[in-house]
Amino acid sequence: MGLKTSTFNQPKKKGDSSTLDNFFKKEILFFGSSFNSKKKEQFYTELSVLLNSGIRLKDALYLISESQKKKEDALFFKKLRDHIIAGDDFSKVLMGQKEFTRYEEHSIRIGEQSGTLTSVSSSLSDFYKRKNEQRRNIVSALTYPAIVLGTAMLAVIFMLQFVVPMFKDTFRQNNVELPAITKAVIAVSEGVGNYGWIFLLLLLTFLIVQRSLNKKAFYCRQRDLFLLKIPFLGLFVKVSNIARFTQAVSLLINAKVSIPQSIKLAKEMIDFVPIEDALNNVEQDLIKGESLSKCLSKHSIFDSKMVALVRVAEQTNKTEFVFQRLNEQYNQEVLRRSKQFSTVLEPLIILVVGIIVAVILIAMYLPMFELGNVLK
Repeated sequence: MGLKTSTFNQPKKKGDSSTLDNFFKKEILFFGSSFNSKKKEQFYTELSVLLNSGIRLKDALYLISESQKKKEDALFFKKLRDHIIAGDDFSKVLMGQKEFTRYEEHSIRIGEQSGTLTSVSSSLSDFYKRKNEQRRNIVSALTYPAIVLGTAMLAVIFMLQFVVPMFKDTFRQNNVELPAITKAVIAVSEGVGNYGWIFLLLLLTFLIVQRSLNKKAFYCRQRDLFLLKIPFLGLFVKVSNIARFTQAVSLLINAKVSIPQSIKLAKEMIDFVPIEDALNNVEQDLIKGESLSKCLSKHSIFDSKMVALVRVAEQTNKTEFVFQRLNEQYNQEVLRRSKQFSTVLEPLIILVVGIIVAVILIAMYLPMFELGNVLK
């Protein structure tokens, strides 16, 4: 997004309204909302800059819509502006759009009521900035291992599909007695040739079905519990979600939201069942009058470091400051663990693939000794 400062009161082009309505009626999104985290970061950053410059909200939305390169994005922001012009509160407008979460809607409402919409927009920008940085770190850590794994799998499939059959025909023509390991490799090769397309079909079906299962609570629960048990990956997923939780709570407390309400809204930003379950119980215990540190200490998903610092925050009335520091620490840990995960995964993939290739080569060359005796 780039800001384009021009006059605000531009004449409305004929057909804009119908075009806008048609767009929002016909748009079909196969891979989630087009208004993703990256766009949200840009939107809230530009909104906070414009509001801080003294520009009114409706005019800020107009400038943002005019700066869009894609027609769909421009129409989206124009629709928001039309609601504001009609007299709706900004928070109410966001509540009516599926692209925005309750966390954003509640934060904006607090900003409107307290006159701190500029700082709230800046805080939301910071939230999505860190969220995007976390995603980039994860993608960066997994990209190279994924390329290595994909290349290695193609190499193994090539050997099974083309190299092994050549040896098999040679052995069959010369009536060579094959050892068990060679028979096993040849059987795998024949299986890949005969049933490989079935495997690909099952894999494609699984990916399609998984998208539907991701909306089912029972599947998400079993998936997340399974992830926690995987060495390295489980701890990495846990830390990254705790980092998101601490950031959400920090921003909500900064917006003068109460602790119980902050926990409730932060829970909606976490897409990880073990933490969601823990926060459900924390929320109920807070309502009963227990302290936040005591509530967190009941759940092993929250480590002792967090509990200790939250207890100190309650005693010194520095909850916002402590959650900011916790978020910084967990973000650093996410970055460190992503690099560690990548460092461990790369040699592991190379080792496993090396063993597979070695087994294939040994299986193919063992009968060559017997073939030499046959030829003599």
